[in-house]
Amino acid sequence: MNPSSSNHWMDVVPSLCFLLDKKGVIVASNRLARKETGYREADLRGHAVWDYLNKDSRDLFKKFFRRACQGRDQHQAEVHFQKKDGTTLEAIAHVAPLNGRNRSGGAIALVAQNISLQKEKELRFLQFSEVIRQTINPIEITDANGKIVFVNPAFEKASGYTREELIGRNPSILSSGKHPKEFWQKVWATIRSQKVWVGEIENRRKDGEPLYTQLLISPIVDAVGKTVGFLGAHRDITEQKKLESQLVHSQKMESIGTLAAGIAHDVGNPLTSISSLVQVIQRTTQDKFAQDNLELVKNQINRIANTIRQLVDFSRPSNYEARLTDINKAVRDAVGIVQYGKKAKDIKFQLDLAPSLPKVLVVTDQLIQVFINILINAVDALEGKKGEVNITTARAGNLLKMIFEDTGKGISNENLAKIFDPFYTTKKPGEGTGLGLWVSYGIVKNFGGDIRVESQLGNGSTFTVLLPILTEEKSV
Repeated sequence: MNPSSSNHWMDVVPSLCFLLDKKGVIVASNRLARKETGYREADLRGHAVWDYLNKDSRDLFKKFFRRACQGRDQHQAEVHFQKKDGTTLEAIAHVAPLNGRNRSGGAIALVAQNISLQKEKELRFLQFSEVIRQTINPIEITDANGKIVFVNPAFEKASGYTREELIGRNPSILSSGKHPKEFWQKVWATIRSQKVWVGEIENRRKDGEPLYTQLLISPIVDAVGKTVGFLGAHRDITEQKKLESQLVHSQKMESIGTLAAGIAHDVGNPLTSISSLVQVIQRTTQDKFAQDNLELVKNQINRIANTIRQLVDFSRPSNYEARLTDINKAVRDAVGIVQYGKKAKDIKFQLDLAPSLPKVLVVTDQLIQVFINILINAVDALEGKKGEVNITTARAGNLLKMIFEDTGKGISNENLAKIFDPFYTTKKPGEGTGLGLWVSYGIVKNFGGDIRVESQLGNGSTFTVLLPILTEEKSV
């Protein structure tokens, strides 16, 4: 066999090509094999091919080579060539005997396809995948049509959905409906033009709770410039949004409290004068029509005066003395007042009061008023029908919890966000001022506590009053 004549046909093969004898010794090589490995023809010829393989590839290659020499079918294996510069070339090697009738005289052909670049890409992809999988930020990847093909564990946790529930679905499965159609049209127009879109969105978890995130959507583009998918990286800002909402609410309460003090002063003085004049006229006339209308005026004055008193109670710190108060007794007193009302005659009040609770430092009358306001709302929610109001007291660390749970009509999400706003009421005109819960909120905040509410339309409401346990008396 003339090695030089072998080179001509091997050089047209678009892979690394070696001609071996039956002992594995290199007889000839093509240009691409020499270029990729960095060796010259003289460096290779006369040496066993496994001398140029990494140790982890030698035994495997020898096994395949022996099978080829035995005349069996073509074999292939992944091998690692040791290049002249010390680096590694990863390749898929095919080993096959050449027919003895041809000019190669029954030699063995080794044809290897360089897969180093492919392996490097695979490694980078695996590293990228692992980074995405381990990141605390929710990540989703969709195909070009917007169907989800990947989500990381953080996305499952944030959304409440499992991977199986998300794969193949459109991200709209999380839609809250808060963003108009035009909003999403602009988003799609941006990312389809292969630009990155960044913004805040409000989604819905599987359990219906809001999920606020800062979202970055980046197009995934292949080697020829075609968009093959989209990567969505979220930063969960739900807790941040809740804190911002609480801050805005507190600031609004503070501003309204300042305004309320001025209104109470400006309205209170003329109202007192009007009330005095009405009483004088009542004593000086016997006309029944006049008496009836004056009585109506008097009732409306009393209603306005009551509203002003509530505004004053909220708008300035209480001057009443705070004292250590038995919460259970305050609850019983409030229930004792409300349960004898006309609307409460068919309502059952269930008390589950924890024994031996520590006392809390509050203005007792004000706290009872808070409980009465909550109970009255519970009674109104039952709309004169039979039902239950369950009251529970318990200790939770350094807090006492008073839980008021009714089986009434519940509160819609829209109204739930406004429930502690002043003058906000869903009751009919003349049945409520919209100040009861607002004032109650202010009183409890003055005590260092908090009021929380949970409700679903048609499934009742739960109000939870939290008060800190203090060890010594002080003025509130």
